[in-house]
Amino acid sequence: MLRLALALMLLATPVRAQDDLAGTFDYYVLALSWTPNWCRIEGDAREAPRCEESGEGWSLHGLWPQYEIGWPDYCPTRHRNPSRADTAAQAGLFGSGGAAWHQWNKHGRCSGLAAADYYRLSELASESVVRPEVFRNLSEPVRLPASVVEEAFLAANPGLEPDMLTITCRDGHIQEVRLCLTRGLDPRVCGADVVRDCALRDAYFVPLR
Repeated sequence: MLRLALALMLLATPVRAQDDLAGTFDYYVLALSWTPNWCRIEGDAREAPRCEESGEGWSLHGLWPQYEIGWPDYCPTRHRNPSRADTAAQAGLFGSGGAAWHQWNKHGRCSGLAAADYYRLSELASESVVRPEVFRNLSEPVRLPASVVEEAFLAANPGLEPDMLTITCRDGHIQEVRLCLTRGLDPRVCGADVVRDCALRDAYFVPLR
């Protein structure tokens, strides 16, 4: 009876996964948000500084270490945290010092890099992608299939293939384009849990402010 009770206890207790290790991952996901949509959904309510600016389109959300399935987060790291001055200096890239801190704390730690190197890599990754100009020419809100956004990015970046990026939606709006990159920032095919596209055919898209 004792052995049976112990066996049942083991079956009923989930096995705790080993903590994610900094630097142990397979590739990066680069997430770019369409700023006017983000402001409409979330940023305006926060009075986010990024939403006070005009003319910002596809902006950096983050650069995220990724496994082939799943992702690490909040990894322990030997590197020191960035100071408040360090994160404030990244406001132009991430939209605010608070956003820069969050990206480091949740994702940057898992890169295995020092904070300054992670921020620089994020900037390089963001700069490696050509933003399609067509979306900057809109003068009023439109509804469009999410696939149109993907096609525009493929046309603007000839090195990309359909399975190397995905389009996400939120609350009926186009939310982000997410591009999969090697650790050396070359485009690569996304993992199965990342590659699924938004299937909306009438997603809302707000023009630049």
